[in-house]
Amino acid sequence: MQQKISFSTYAIIGTMLFGMFFGAGNLIFPIQMGQLAGTNFWPALIGFLVTAIGLPFMGILAFGLSGSNGLRDLAGRVHPLFGVVFAMALYLTIGPFFAIPRTATVPFVVGFEPYMNPAHGSLYLALFSFVFFAIVYYFSLNPAKIIDYIGKYLTPAFLVFLFLLIVIAIVKPMGHFGKPTGDYSELAFITGFKEGYNTMDALASLAFGIVVIHAIKGQGITDPKAIAKATWKSGIFAMVLMMLIYGLITYMGASSESAIGTFDNGGLIFAAVAQHYFGSFGSILLAIIIVLACLKTSIGLITSCSEFFHGIFPKVSYKIFVLVLSLVSLIIANFGLSNIIQYAVPVLMLLYPLAIVLILLVLGSSLFGHKRNVYAASMFLTFCVSFFDGYSTLVNSLPGATVPLFESIKSFYMDTLPLYDIGLGWMLPALVGAFIGYFWPTRFSRKQKHGDKIPS
Repeated sequence: MQQKISFSTYAIIGTMLFGMFFGAGNLIFPIQMGQLAGTNFWPALIGFLVTAIGLPFMGILAFGLSGSNGLRDLAGRVHPLFGVVFAMALYLTIGPFFAIPRTATVPFVVGFEPYMNPAHGSLYLALFSFVFFAIVYYFSLNPAKIIDYIGKYLTPAFLVFLFLLIVIAIVKPMGHFGKPTGDYSELAFITGFKEGYNTMDALASLAFGIVVIHAIKGQGITDPKAIAKATWKSGIFAMVLMMLIYGLITYMGASSESAIGTFDNGGLIFAAVAQHYFGSFGSILLAIIIVLACLKTSIGLITSCSEFFHGIFPKVSYKIFVLVLSLVSLIIANFGLSNIIQYAVPVLMLLYPLAIVLILLVLGSSLFGHKRNVYAASMFLTFCVSFFDGYSTLVNSLPGATVPLFESIKSFYMDTLPLYDIGLGWMLPALVGAFIGYFWPTRFSRKQKHGDKIPS
């Protein structure tokens, strides 16, 4: 008989899940969104929570219900080759190309850059990131003890200071909400929705979901139904905590403009708020805690990415991947936080619709008999649109990257697809693809009607 699961078990797994997700981006994006949204605080926050909270929770739940053995297995429902390519693209995105370099640049921007001569900023960033990734490399070779130590002591210390800062910001607000700027004036919900992409947590949920399942099994829970139950209850615990923090940080940003002014990124806003309330000492203390918290996140990402790529390329040792990923992350970190964010957005606009559709298909897989054609057709048509979402975002930053053929296709989408102008044009093609795939003849239909697992 399956042992009854206690609340403390849910809390332990939920706290671990929170620690995995809450990193550098979870701090800097909501505070900047709050400052830009101003009086449109609520619709922007709700849109942000859909992608920053709802989608990661659904991604974790998809693993709990599907019984998949990892992202490659989960994405392999579309096609085995797609499983490999999509998994590699996702791990590179939440790894050395964007998320890992961000773990070094955020603490530098928050705690050190405000006190440095701008003329020497690049040199100091290079020195800081070198030391940071040297430490990450060392502990990633054998990460168990340092991750346990930081998770037990440093993350709670960070949260205590963060809540102290938030409580003071609420009790002694910096000012009134300002006027919304940019797209937040007319499209606050959709802009917040897309801003949630920047946390990369929905992508991370697909990469880390299997870790959660293993943690649940480590608690002695082996029955599939009990695993699914533990997954969604632990997920709710973690996501409610994150939702509370996101809301409070967004509020802090929305009330900050009159006191500290505006900045290029959320890291600088956070540093200015800490200095406003606590002076130089508070900013330094915050920087130290964020450095340690980001070290934990970076070590975890380097470790998981190295294990994944070692599994794909077993002839290359795990330690070699740790070295290569650390070096690549070091190089990209020196482009600076604002540039990392700028060039990450086109990739996220490409990958996020694919991740959303994959999660929804997995959750609803029993409704269409787990037919591979449904996965394949829906994901293909989604990609046909999300590719141009990424292209459009890239062209906004690099006008020289314009391709006439792509511009013609983009214009066709703009005139034809509903919601394309707000970045949701992939929704109808995804539905059409699922419909086509469902009625497309397949030689696996007999097996799938009997509920057998789709071939991988």
